[in-house]
Amino acid sequence: MNVRSISAVTLAVADMARSVDFYRNMIGLEVLYGGPSASFSSFKVGDGYLNLILNSHATQSWWGRLIFHVDDVDALYARLLQAGVSPSTQPADAPWGERYFHVDDPDSNELSFARPL
Repeated sequence: MNVRSISAVTLAVADMARSVDFYRNMIGLEVLYGGPSASFSSFKVGDGYLNLILNSHATQSWWGRLIFHVDDVDALYARLLQAGVSPSTQPADAPWGERYFHVDDPDSNELSFARPL
């Protein structure tokens, strides 16, 4: 048996409204359940899901990394810059065969957006 995909990832967030705004309006994901005032929200990402759970004790520390494969790394990078988001890295070609960049979400989860070369 081989693991082939991620069904869902759940991240703890300190401010649901801020996080829903980021994932919906900056990244462009569709909210399937929950929303700004909910304690749990879910977004559809390809065949899987990104879930957010409200954790009032979450601090601005690194919680984890979520890797998304996207069609156009550079276009998403430009869109985030235009929206006022400051990615932590610029798009680059990696020796492992992906073009990628990183950005932190509002709760310091590191997001990596990549495309196989």
